[in-house]
Amino acid sequence: MPLTKDQRRIKIKKRIRKKFSGTPTKPRLSVFRSNKEIYAQLIDDENNVTLAAATSYIKGFVKGTKTEKAKEVGAQIAKKAKEAGIETVVFDRNGYIYHGRVQALAEGARENGLKF
Repeated sequence: MPLTKDQRRIKIKKRIRKKFSGTPTKPRLSVFRSNKEIYAQLIDDENNVTLAAATSYIKGFVKGTKTEKAKEVGAQIAKKAKEAGIETVVFDRNGYIYHGRVQALAEGARENGLKF
């Protein structure tokens, strides 16, 4: 019996997460995308703490395509990271293909000074 899309993504996610984790100085930038919105978190896996978060699911967020929203979320998470004194992160695409909205979020974060 073949795997569903979600089961396949979770399998890939587990394989990726075995190889790296976030630290207080270099947290993990985790991306989650739903059908309508996109979310990003900076996570310290050693202390199990979320250091910063950004989402397109807030009132008064920028209008536009989902890709444009993703780029703006990337910019927001980069600004919040700078405020917290974080310059470099480990990018966790969460089992999603590095394409489209996930790529736009990463580019938005890079353009605003986040290194990974």
